[in-house]
Amino acid sequence: MVKNSFISGISQKEKNPGSVEFQVFCFTNKIRKLTSHLELHKKDYLSQRGLRKILGKRQRLLAYLSKKNRVRYKELIGQLNIREIKTR
Repeated sequence: MVKNSFISGISQKEKNPGSVEFQVFCFTNKIRKLTSHLELHKKDYLSQRGLRKILGKRQRLLAYLSKKNRVRYKELIGQLNIREIKTR
């Protein structure tokens, strides 16, 4: 598994670890790494649980960002190549 293959996208000025964009970026990297791990190890149920938890955290952050600033939300999902969240 290549560790640095997923790291790209966030500009240098947005490396603030408290910003929503940076947190979503980090969660997306973790999700992609866990997904590639689970393709090899299908019965690793603890990693599956961790993946579901991270997906939920990212979903909540994206929902918050879409409510607060729709332009930044659209820009972020475009940069990270992720699907738009379902709105209820």
